[in-house]
Formats: sequence, structure tokens, C-alpha cells
Amino acid sequence: MKRRLSVLFVVLLIALVTAIPASAGRGNETPGVVYVTSQGLYYVTFVVQDPLPFQGRFQQIVNGTTEFGPGDPGYLGGRWWEDTDMNGIMDATDHYFLCPLLGPGRTTP
Repeated sequence: MKRRLSVLFVVLLIALVTAIPASAGRGNETPGVVYVTSQGLYYVTFVVQDPLPFQGRFQQIVNGTTEFGPGDPGYLGGRWWEDTDMNGIMDATDHYFLCPLLGPGRTTP
């Protein structure tokens, strides 16, 4: 019986830890719009996590415009990089955040 309760506790703990980040902040942010040049489409978006640590791959976004969107090989799921120091190099002083694009894309903002 003790083992069964321990297993149940662990399962509930894992479920809670994975559910909280997935829902944190949703509904509190004002939706934004991103224009994808390769598709000629606008996508609705919202901030999931800001800032992100400077680790992994990021896609550059400039004034709400980017080259790749959902379905394009260069789209990184909304992991964005803004060149805040304007040196053209992705470095620790820039802004990194998670903001997925929600489909379907549309032709007007």
C-alpha cells in the first residue's frame, strides 16, 4: 500500500510540474502579430516566456517581421532573438524570448 501511494504521489508531482509551465501566463498577455516574409502571411502570437536564457538556436525577428514561419524549415517554433545592441551578432546582451506563431496565417494584419 505504501508503495502504491508513493508511485501515485510521484505521478501526480510529475503531472503538476509539467502542467504549470504549459499554462503559465496564458490569457494574460495581449496577442501580437508577426509578419512572415517567406509566406507573405501574418500570424497571431503571444509571449510564453520572456526572457529566455541565451542557449540553443534562435530565429531573428526585426520589428515584428521574420523570414520563416510554421511549416518552413528555418522556423524554430517561436524562439526569437532581437538584436538589441545593433551589432548584427547574436550575443548575451540581446533579447531572447519564446513567442509561438499561431495558425492559420492570414494575408492582413
